[in-house]
Amino acid sequence: MSDEAFSIDKRPLRDLLQQVEDGRAQLPEFQRGWVWPYPNIVSLLASISLSYPVGTIMLLKSGGDVRFKCRPIEGAEPVGNPEPESLVLDGQQRLTSLFQALKLERPVVTQNVRKQQVSGWFYVDMLKALDENTDREDAIRFLPATRKVLNFRGEPVEDYSTPELEYRAGLFPLCSVFDADEWDSGFEDYWNGDRAKRLLWRSFNKAFVKPFDRYHVPVIELGKATPRQAVCQVFEKVNTGGVTLTVFELLTATYAADEFDLRRHWEQECRTAWAAPEYRVLREVSNTDFLQTVTLLATAERNRQEAARGTEEDRLPRIGCKRKDMLALSLKDYQRYAPDVIAGFRAAAKFLHQQFLFDTKFLPYGTQLIPLAAILALAGDDAQSAGAQQKLARWYWCGVFGELYGGSTETRFSQDLPDVVEWIRGASTEPRTVTAAQFASGRLLTLRTRNSAAYKGIYALLLKAGAMDWRTGEKAEVIGYFDESIDIHHIFPKMWCEKAQHSPSIYNSIVNKTPLAARTNRIIGGAAPSIYLGRLEKSAETSPESLGQRIRSHLAEPDLLATDDFEAFFAARKVALLTNISDAMGKMILMDEPAGDEPWVNLDASDDTDDL
Repeated sequence: MSDEAFSIDKRPLRDLLQQVEDGRAQLPEFQRGWVWPYPNIVSLLASISLSYPVGTIMLLKSGGDVRFKCRPIEGAEPVGNPEPESLVLDGQQRLTSLFQALKLERPVVTQNVRKQQVSGWFYVDMLKALDENTDREDAIRFLPATRKVLNFRGEPVEDYSTPELEYRAGLFPLCSVFDADEWDSGFEDYWNGDRAKRLLWRSFNKAFVKPFDRYHVPVIELGKATPRQAVCQVFEKVNTGGVTLTVFELLTATYAADEFDLRRHWEQECRTAWAAPEYRVLREVSNTDFLQTVTLLATAERNRQEAARGTEEDRLPRIGCKRKDMLALSLKDYQRYAPDVIAGFRAAAKFLHQQFLFDTKFLPYGTQLIPLAAILALAGDDAQSAGAQQKLARWYWCGVFGELYGGSTETRFSQDLPDVVEWIRGASTEPRTVTAAQFASGRLLTLRTRNSAAYKGIYALLLKAGAMDWRTGEKAEVIGYFDESIDIHHIFPKMWCEKAQHSPSIYNSIVNKTPLAARTNRIIGGAAPSIYLGRLEKSAETSPESLGQRIRSHLAEPDLLATDDFEAFFAARKVALLTNISDAMGKMILMDEPAGDEPWVNLDASDDTDDL
């Protein structure tokens, strides 16, 4: 931003508060509400009375191309709904506090230190304010809205509810600081021109009241031409103590200037589109996720149009959904692509169900939903054939087992959308996510908790392979879908493994875990497989052959369980899991496991089950 893009000057506090009162200075809609507790306001008032600096105010000159819906500062009631000359970017809490305490002429509604709502008036004790041994903050009081202080029985012990009572106590109301002559007149009349009281007022007026009238505030005002992205960045830089401003909030304020309620559209049109139970895998999709997906489609269309005009590839507008891309999203583009994105997310939920991913608990990457929904929205009917679905599944599992969506992902999103759509439509070049994905066999030994995307991916592959509960014979996804009592548990129980002196880093890995119902896991307990198999046969009233079939549905060999052969079981199941992962990715698995047990012993032995 060039130097000419903003101005720096000092403005009288009185004038700034007058601009707040008449609506020339207002808040952009994205500014959050006023939250300062009254001790903070006391400190601010004390600083101004002592002519101490209280920080810079930052404004944005209104009337430029970037428009925001705005609102008056809390407490201000400008006449005639005027258009603001400036919008407050930084200094909202200070301006609001000062306006309400000094100009509002009604009780200030604020908070106490426990964040409970209170209302009242700010007063200053004249004698304490002049006492050099008294801290200025201690001279300022916040009195109840009634101007009466009550004891624990509700009886008034202090009463300043009339001007005469204020005069007698020597308590000056801060709401009179810019019009102190009238209060002074009443004060002197009350004391019948008493010389000592006149001197008290003169000293107090000079030491406390006049500093407010003379006080100037440093103001930085950004010019009309300041772009939206710069407004957002500046706002966040200067509001370091507040909650980060989201793109959604900024676009909400921007679109509101054109009478479009983005928040209402998100809550009533978008989220409700997947409110049904069958879409529960989408329940954590955020408004930012939705905006990113819309932005991907909008930028992809601009890219396509420029390519059709013959623009050279290195000069084509980028496909993207980074913050600056979303901030540039016009209302017209949002309205154009939002319906497609809604349909894309619903199609994504259906696709994920086909991959046996039913809810957010075991969704490998929430972030991968963004390119998935965008791909399905852009590809449309082209993504529905069996061949297209196979390619889409391959891309999806490469992202999961390649663990490619855990860090900064916007660049990958911008690659995925054109890569996968073109691949689905017949291009021979594989998407970059597919070519980049690698899964090393040794990774299985480090997967122990559902914090890992690959861990959740293996869980889904087991469901997809037809994993049945060992006691009931029901498909695991049916149990989980209806009562959510299914979870991942040890096959060789933790207690048995400890007694057999196996390493926790081995028996806590995903190779020794599988989805089982809670009741089935209780039957297994901490016993050896050779023992609990009999318990399961009895409880299920089934034959060893039928039980063996259910165990094989989990890619485990029942004969190895029956003989308590942990090493052979572990090796066989590891191969089976790797084969399934390889099939899902459509790629060979890197066999990088070193010989011997030494590296295993050094691995983290954490576990996320509560098994015995």
